[in-house]
Amino acid sequence: MATSKNFVLIGAAGYIAPRHMEAIKLTGNNLIAALDKNDSVGILDTYFPECDFFTEFERFDRHCEKLKLQGTLIHYVVVCSPNYLHDAHIRFGLRLGADVICEKPVVLNPWNIDALQAIEQQTNHKVNCILQLRLHPEIIKLKEQILNTPKDIIHQVTLDYVTPRGNWYAHSWKGDVSKSGGVVTNIGIHLFDVLIWIFGEVISYTVTTLNNKTAKGTLKLQQAHVSWLLSIDDEVRSIMHNESKSYRKMMVNDSVYSFDKVFTELHTNSYAHIIDGKGYGLAHAKPAIELVHQIRLAKL
Repeated sequence: MATSKNFVLIGAAGYIAPRHMEAIKLTGNNLIAALDKNDSVGILDTYFPECDFFTEFERFDRHCEKLKLQGTLIHYVVVCSPNYLHDAHIRFGLRLGADVICEKPVVLNPWNIDALQAIEQQTNHKVNCILQLRLHPEIIKLKEQILNTPKDIIHQVTLDYVTPRGNWYAHSWKGDVSKSGGVVTNIGIHLFDVLIWIFGEVISYTVTTLNNKTAKGTLKLQQAHVSWLLSIDDEVRSIMHNESKSYRKMMVNDSVYSFDKVFTELHTNSYAHIIDGKGYGLAHAKPAIELVHQIRLAKL
């Protein structure tokens, strides 16, 4: 029977942190310390009520060092902080002597990946990127189908991903492009990742709409021509005549693929892969990071 591993978490009060807590629990491991400047973290009681909690990084840092000196191994540092802080918190984890698990996007800029890869080599520890859509059954099925088609066929793809957000969004760090990367990074990074993973490297792209709520354009990949739309605007959802809160659909030629089924289970599957040594590293994440960085700087 595998020995349980110790995790610490940076960013415990956000939307995505409970999925990480659940994944740690369901894979039979321990969350021993957590950090967040917001103290509204009652969700910890659901999974790890004995977890030590800190609202100041300095005290969290000191606690982690104390655990090391006492002989308590920290196997993984989990990073769920705001996007613009990811690279700093990843560096903390690597220098602590732990592997790192980081939510999307792992960083905002491609050169941040280069710097982190250098620290990986120095510390002999790894950054694992959460690219959970690669584990989605519908996406795996599609990738297998594309692998079984001739390489010279160019597939026609339409990707619509509309997930409305309320007024709070613009007032949070997510509404600040310098901190989140905007909608193309904050909600689009996984989608661009799987498109590149399935259809090959980017040849060219266009951007026709780019604002705080909506981004739209085209993408030419080795085996696909893609028309894509990303939006957090409820009016866009209404125009598409969709009754549900979110609209997540990809059409490849004449087949429709939905991202909705088992969507909430993918973090646990990601953790199982990471603990088994099969996690996606920085090199896997870099092509999509490069693309969204270029789109973010596009001149319309």
